[in-house]
This record gives sequence, structure tokens and C-alpha cells, in this order.
Amino acid sequence: MAAISTSRYDQFARALHWLIVALIVVQYALAWTMPAIHKGTQPVGLITWHLEIGTVIIAVMLVRIVWRLLRREPEVVETTPSMRLVARLTHGLLYALLVVQPVMGWINASSRGWHVTLFGAIPLPALSPTGSPLGHEMGDLHQVLAWGLLGLIGLHLAGALYHHFILRDGVLRRMA
Repeated sequence: MAAISTSRYDQFARALHWLIVALIVVQYALAWTMPAIHKGTQPVGLITWHLEIGTVIIAVMLVRIVWRLLRREPEVVETTPSMRLVARLTHGLLYALLVVQPVMGWINASSRGWHVTLFGAIPLPALSPTGSPLGHEMGDLHQVLAWGLLGLIGLHLAGALYHHFILRDGVLRRMA
């Protein structure tokens, strides 16, 4: 197995990556500290912040996806087919969940009659009617998939550390 190229992602791609990391850290902290959401709960305080950060995550991820489609990744010289498959699956699932997860929260918020905004100023359309049973189900799924996303993030981090400390192949430096 040959080493992976140490060429780096461009500065904007790295900035988007680390911005998403920061937003996810804040989002999980908010999720774990905000009050439980029940029938009649109003979107105030930490819940409002959770909604706002979620919409920012969607916006940043859409920019990141477009940027990735328009720009080439650093070249991979060679690695094992199984490692390449795991990396592609992990990245694909991360990208998907980092869009789908907050959209499910938005659908749930809409079903509760909550108004969702981007940056606290740009009103976003409701993605489900108030009282929608499907919208409420999306809230339950949103909570379950939060654990799946956390597991994927852990796998991604473990892979980066494995490349850095075990393989010593420069993969981590591509995004650092």
C-alpha cells in the first residue's frame, strides 16, 4: 500500500470543514442542555438557538457540497480498496446526515407551528403543516439519527487518527 498524497484541500474547503465541526459541537451541546420538547413547548432560549444553528448547518453544508462538486479533492496516490470504500461511505453518509438531520428537525419544528429562520432574520418556509403526524415522526427520527451521526463522526475521527498515528501517511494534514 502506497502513502496517500499530502497535498491539501484548498483553504475554503478546510474553512468549511472546521466551521461544520464547530457548529456540530455547539449543536450537540445545545441539544443536550435545552429543555425537553413536549406538546405545547415553545421555541425559546436554547431551543431557538438549536433551530438557528440547524439552519446554518444546512446552509454551510449546501455550500460545502457545491464547492466539493466544483473542486477536485487532493489526489489519492494509492490505498487499499477496503479503506477507500470505508472512507467514501463514511464521507457520503456524513454529508447526507449533515443535511438530512437538520431538515428533519425543521420538518418537526414546522409541524409544531414554529417559525424557522436563517440567521435569525430570513424566514424559511414550513416544511410540514402544523399538527402533521409525519412532522412529529420526523422529530423522533431526528433524535435517533443524532446518535447515528455522532457514531459516524466518531468513526471519521478514529480514521483520521489511525491515518495520522498508525499509518503516518499525511491524510490528517490534508484538512489541518
